[in-house]
Amino acid sequence: MKANETEPAQVLELTGKQGGVLALLVGGATIEGAAKAQKVRPATVHDWLKKPEFRGAYNDALSAAISHASGQLKAACSVAVATLREVCADCDAPSAPRVSAARAIIELSQRMIDQEEILARLDAMERRQAITDNPNQRSWQ
Repeated sequence: MKANETEPAQVLELTGKQGGVLALLVGGATIEGAAKAQKVRPATVHDWLKKPEFRGAYNDALSAAISHASGQLKAACSVAVATLREVCADCDAPSAPRVSAARAIIELSQRMIDQEEILARLDAMERRQAITDNPNQRSWQ
């Protein structure tokens, strides 16, 4: 291989047991539970997790699972907000649930406003840092 060429990415081909352990771990099983279910020793699972290829596959699978769950939560938010608004606006409902719904709306709204403000500040700081790191960069780029 020439000096300027890059090595092809290594692809880990999981065995059936490794794939099973990976799925169980991502699903929330303990190492011991995943090992027992796949009929391997927990030490074997620990050894697999020390290998960069297996650890990478685990991290990728975990990231995908978290991303999927996050998408489901985002999709459910509009229904949850609509429910809170309905309870809050229902003049025939007892006051305790209406107050709880109103409080939840206010608290969640404030958190969202705070997060948006923090993200805007972080973005501005990163842009300023990029200009500081590269003074030849024009600010309109």
